Amino acid sequence: MPVKEKVGIVVSNKMQKTVVVKVESRFPHPIYSKTMIKTSKYLAHDEMSECNIGDQVLVQECRPLSKKKRWSVTKIISKSSVIT
Repeated sequence: MPVKEKVGIVVSNKMQKTVVVKVESRFPHPIYSKTMIKTSKYLAHDEMSECNIGDQVLVQECRPLSKKKRWSVTKIISKSSVIT
């Protein structure tokens, strides 16, 4: 079975070893053909706590690590230029 991977932007890093990643999916409306944007937030495991707000990251599905945490940060694609 293929491993699910998603690319998103870090929205929050206030928890220990956990980040909130916002993933956008774009699709056409079934009737009106307008491009719709659906946003989902995922809690992802960040072992070294190296992600900052605004970083673009690749998250991969993994076994359940807590009640809501089912994803882990695989790679930081680009760092944010804004330092918080």
